Amino acid sequence: MSGKPSVREAPHHREEPRISEAPRHDVPASERRAADAEMARVLKTKPVRMASDPTSGSITFWRHDSLHDVVQPMADHVVMAFPAEPVHFERRDGKVFVKGMTRPGTVTLIPAGSSSRWDIYQPLSVVQLYLPQATLVRVAQEAATASPGEFVERTAHPDAITARLLLSATDALEGHAALDALYRHQLTDLLATRLIAAYAGSQPRFQPVIGGLSPKVLARAIERLRSDTDADVSLAALAADAGVSRFHFCRAFKESTGLSPHAWLRQHRLEQAMNMLRDADASVVSVAAALGYSSQTAFAAAFRKMTGETPSEWRRQMR
Repeated sequence: MSGKPSVREAPHHREEPRISEAPRHDVPASERRAADAEMARVLKTKPVRMASDPTSGSITFWRHDSLHDVVQPMADHVVMAFPAEPVHFERRDGKVFVKGMTRPGTVTLIPAGSSSRWDIYQPLSVVQLYLPQATLVRVAQEAATASPGEFVERTAHPDAITARLLLSATDALEGHAALDALYRHQLTDLLATRLIAAYAGSQPRFQPVIGGLSPKVLARAIERLRSDTDADVSLAALAADAGVSRFHFCRAFKESTGLSPHAWLRQHRLEQAMNMLRDADASVVSVAAALGYSSQTAFAAAFRKMTGETPSEWRRQMR
């Protein structure tokens, strides 16, 4: 048998793209490209939405045209999930040739430092997480897990749990800086825990949470979350103030309140919005600005998601 990978001929109605570069696997870590920059080069567009944090990683939502190019080695791990239409693709890395379809409920994982050629024949929507190795190591330590092993590249791999989590990341791009960042931090840590267990061969050894946060620590956390000033309500700040890791703070806070930090803050902001909307002289625009939303549209979308009504509709019901 030949050691060459099997190659499928492209359908006659498609023009077979020429390979401009060969996949590279020997690029030193210091020379690997930032994931967002490499994806922008390959996809030849800008993300529809993007949010990033140096302590967690980046979440991006893309809509791009067909592509035929080599994804060069990137500095971070890249995880993808697909919200809608199934699209035919092919991937080659010199030894492996994979063809299939992107589908909801599947994920694609490109480990940091890997390289392969991609041919995607139709426009595609995709949510991507760029996950630094340092985040994986931190989460593994906080979850009392052995250091994560090597990731194996996965292409359109069935994994409904990871796909659903990643697609929910678009909720972290809604236009409220504090809420979005807090949700993004929680979600990234949860996804990292999931990826370590599912793709790096290290099962977290969860310890039961008993009693949650102490009353004093919980009161301090809630005071910080309630603050109407520019207090830092990031997960890192909340955990540091409580004297525990991010991982354990989330679990203990939920044990104490029944809600995650993000869900608690979102509920608090909703209650604030309702109180302000009861004032007939307060415009929806002014309420949105006072609560920290980037626009009236972003506020209305978030309000409707929680109540089923727009702020104006809810206000009319209250009269």
